[in-house]
Amino acid sequence: MGNHVNLSEEFFANKLDDAKNHFERALDCKHTEFDDLYPYMIEHPQFFWYKRYVAWSELLTIVKLCEELGIAWTERFTDRQAEYVRNRVMSSKVLDYWYETNDTREHVG
Repeated sequence: MGNHVNLSEEFFANKLDDAKNHFERALDCKHTEFDDLYPYMIEHPQFFWYKRYVAWSELLTIVKLCEELGIAWTERFTDRQAEYVRNRVMSSKVLDYWYETNDTREHVG
């Protein structure tokens, strides 16, 4: 049973990392799977907003599952990012300050 629990934690940790990476790629206007699903959307101005919303929703879903399963998730985020996720609302503040400051901004590859 203990092996199953560790596997589940590792599985959700990987899913959480993937969801965070997906959100950060969307935030940085980089290519994501969403671009492949809806290539015609790139021509529409609302595309990047919607792409970010989809990635944010995915991130919140994985965090919610982690919380329900008692799996720690906050250590994968800065304190500020964890607070944004806890608040669940993707506001302009989240978009502007996800990366602590422009000086320490780390973009995803």
